[in-house]
Amino acid sequence: MFDYKSVEELCVEAEKQGTTISEVVLADQAEEMEITPEELFSRMKNNLDVMQKAVEEGRKPDLKSASGLTGGDAHKMERHAESGGISGGFLNRAMARTLAVSEYNAAMGKIVAAPTAGACGILPGTVVSLLTEGLCDEKAAVMALFTAGAIGMVIAQKASISGAQGGCQAECGSASAMAAGALVELMGGSPRQVAAACAMAIKNGLGLVCDPVAGLVEIPCIKRNVAGTMTAFACAEMALAGIESKIPVDECISAMRSVGDAMSSSLKETALGGLAATPTGMELKRRVFG
Repeated sequence: MFDYKSVEELCVEAEKQGTTISEVVLADQAEEMEITPEELFSRMKNNLDVMQKAVEEGRKPDLKSASGLTGGDAHKMERHAESGGISGGFLNRAMARTLAVSEYNAAMGKIVAAPTAGACGILPGTVVSLLTEGLCDEKAAVMALFTAGAIGMVIAQKASISGAQGGCQAECGSASAMAAGALVELMGGSPRQVAAACAMAIKNGLGLVCDPVAGLVEIPCIKRNVAGTMTAFACAEMALAGIESKIPVDECISAMRSVGDAMSSSLKETALGGLAATPTGMELKRRVFG
């Protein structure tokens, strides 16, 4: 059994067995939960199904959150993707899927908190995009979620996945690292390349504050999901190109913990600082709550 206290142990075991991190995790978790690997795989497939459903529901143009602050941007992004935009059709469609799930969450739709509701759009924006665009099959997409989940478990053990404890680096930052690792495995990368992608994603999210306007998981959370998705793609591409992180992934995670501990409480989900404390942020709060 693994204690999921380091990505290194997962890499070592995968290399020892000559397999992927996801295969190691599937076998380990099935044994720990005392169920068959097939049953556990089926449960994870249900998560993928929920992600796909959230993408479909969240892209509706008339979707609005209860606060009225967000909704409809996924549809706009999808329309923009038709022209290719600056980043090309694929990345713009990935952004649209990320927005769709995040906006669906804000509208009280059913999502997979991966690792949290506030960061729920990043894994669908990456893994579901590859599946939808025909770059992987369903089995590979489900297995990639096991890799992402294991990375999330390590981060939760060594640092935090809570915005209240570590800022948004612990939510969108962690989700971006999970997604980057999943993408690398989906594209045939090695366990070491998975680790490199995670490390680079975490480094790019260090210090990201949690400052939700009106205390709601909408502004700026939803658009940070999009940025996290793009970071995941960039870091996965660098890792697949053979680029390494000079700082090992587990040390990056420890650094995330240290940064979170040093961060002011006003920047950790309290809505007392950052964008939440701007004149417009305060006005939006009054508009919602009176």
